[in-house]
Amino acid sequence: MKSGRVIGFFLLGVAALGWLLAAAFLGVQVMTREVTLPGAFLGVFLVTLCFAVPVAGAGIFLVVRGKAEEQAFARARMERELLNMVLTQGKVSFSEAAITLNVSREEVESLVRSLVGKQLFSGAVHWEKGLLYSREAAALYTERRCPNCGGELEIAGKGVLVCPWCGAEIFLHREQSATPGKDEPAGGSP
Repeated sequence: MKSGRVIGFFLLGVAALGWLLAAAFLGVQVMTREVTLPGAFLGVFLVTLCFAVPVAGAGIFLVVRGKAEEQAFARARMERELLNMVLTQGKVSFSEAAITLNVSREEVESLVRSLVGKQLFSGAVHWEKGLLYSREAAALYTERRCPNCGGELEIAGKGVLVCPWCGAEIFLHREQSATPGKDEPAGGSP
């Protein structure tokens, strides 16, 4: 989070400023001979040990943790964007996703594996061709025949298949999560 990093930098500044003020104060005390030089060194040591180091340590911790959290949030945003691409388009190539997300193809594969491991992706993956299919598209991918002319169907978008031969559009419904039966038309029951 940015707020953690901002607070971390603020704490680092407070630690440095506090140490400088204490050192300056003790320096003035030495010049006016109100404090001895060994006493001033002891004071600076105690300020460093009891104030500057703990506050600076907390600041460094918040800065480092904030950076790690930013990276985690950025990855989560990419995963969400990849899922949205698959859901809206029905079929997405790894190359297309890599260009859209501005990452390498290997990073897209890593995102897909992460989503599958988290059980957030419920479609089909063709690793060799580098293709992702939404669950609805994967259900008809095995059938792939137009109920009108028997031609091979192509994915046109989320929940929509089109026959390039006769122009028929097949709309998939949410409850249609498995491949239709042999006696049931691919577009759903009448």
